[in-house]
Amino acid sequence: MAGKKPNPVDAHVGSRVRLRRMLLGMSQERLGESMGLTFQQVQKYEKGVNRIGASRLFQISKILDVPVQFFFEEAPNVGDLRPVRGMAEPDSESFILEFLNTREGLELNRAFVKIRDPKVRKSVVDLVRAFSANS
Repeated sequence: MAGKKPNPVDAHVGSRVRLRRMLLGMSQERLGESMGLTFQQVQKYEKGVNRIGASRLFQISKILDVPVQFFFEEAPNVGDLRPVRGMAEPDSESFILEFLNTREGLELNRAFVKIRDPKVRKSVVDLVRAFSANS
């Protein structure tokens, strides 16, 4: 089993667990304690190394206060699980989830939502746009 890559869906579900946990400011240790697990087990779930069973995923959804389907949003298409033509969402915004899964994305998001003044928020957006235009 050494060197075996995690299933892409398991890795995606794990990354969504991590995203939600981090958005709540919850540690792996605290999530693990809520579930009767060690933080190492939570870490393996988040990396997709260990598959999360249905009852465990249901438990996680209750602890993290999200519906179970949250963990499958933007999930990769694998094997025969292709979307029906005309029913699939465009993949153009998956970069947002990738960014929010980074430490910088979460920190920037948390800091930005604390800005109450709409003019200051607009100025921050304008500033970031100016920086990105110069890249």
